[in-house]
Amino acid sequence: MVAQTRLRFDDVRGEGPPEAFCETLWRGLSATPKSIPPRFFYDRAGSDLFERITDLPEYYPTRTEAAILEAHADEIVAAVGAGMTLVEFGSGSSRKTRLLIEAALRRQNALTYVPIDISRAFLRESSEALLDEYPGLSIHALAGEYFDAARALPPADGPRLILFLGSNVGNLSHEEAVEFLRRVRASMAPHDRLLVGTDMVKEVAILEAAYDDAQGVTAAFNLNLLARINRELGAHFDLDGFVHAAPWDAENERIEMRLVSRGDQRVRVDALDHTFEFADGEAIVTEWSQKYTRESFASLCARARFDVDRIWTDERGWFVENLLCPFGEA
Repeated sequence: MVAQTRLRFDDVRGEGPPEAFCETLWRGLSATPKSIPPRFFYDRAGSDLFERITDLPEYYPTRTEAAILEAHADEIVAAVGAGMTLVEFGSGSSRKTRLLIEAALRRQNALTYVPIDISRAFLRESSEALLDEYPGLSIHALAGEYFDAARALPPADGPRLILFLGSNVGNLSHEEAVEFLRRVRASMAPHDRLLVGTDMVKEVAILEAAYDDAQGVTAAFNLNLLARINRELGAHFDLDGFVHAAPWDAENERIEMRLVSRGDQRVRVDALDHTFEFADGEAIVTEWSQKYTRESFASLCARARFDVDRIWTDERGWFVENLLCPFGEA
């Protein structure tokens, strides 16, 4: 049983989820092209499906990043300094983060971990599991979206290592990524560091297979978004009326996940009191997964007034962990 004195749980969302979901869905499905932000993937079913995705043979990012962290966790923690606090945007199950938690606890007797995730139930469950596993750990969990949580990061007595792993930065447009990094930077002290995982540009066949696996788990993950809209907003999407697609966009160097309409159809959303029309072959864009070169990511960081202090990568150069510090603090 978890000692409640070691767990603090705060909800930092700016709005209640039903209102935010309605407003965002109206805007996204009224636009051209239609879109739904990827943060809405992560209800409980979506979070569980994503955990399954990370174990798929085609989905290299999770195991590649985990290998980098396993090899270099002690170096990463040492680069931040003693008495550190660990903060993580998009914590999920914190599976890879355990490598950094263990490295920190090898250097200090106690550690405060601040996981941030949009799925409140999943966040509480994973936090309690971590507390059972690590007696030296205390957790201050924040339920909310990245941009809300960036304004609500708790202060710390010592340096903070802020994590944005899993190439989650790739789900943001360039302008969104710069704005997010600027917002995080505004909350940082000079001795804090930000560790960002980036997936690198590579062969198209490898990239496309990672987002359209042979078992169809990623397709189920994508279609679960429509199931969630049906359940929470009284929509009437026929899940068989849409098909998952994830082509490579060479011009923008990203994978674009889509739900493509099979035929002309009309879909009512009761919560919006509106019916949306879909033409045959029309797509709802549900996620971008931006891929980077070292140069393109360094350029993005410079716009947010970060220096890339150090990097760690795998032997193929498929994935990079970037340790960022505010300008002038390297």
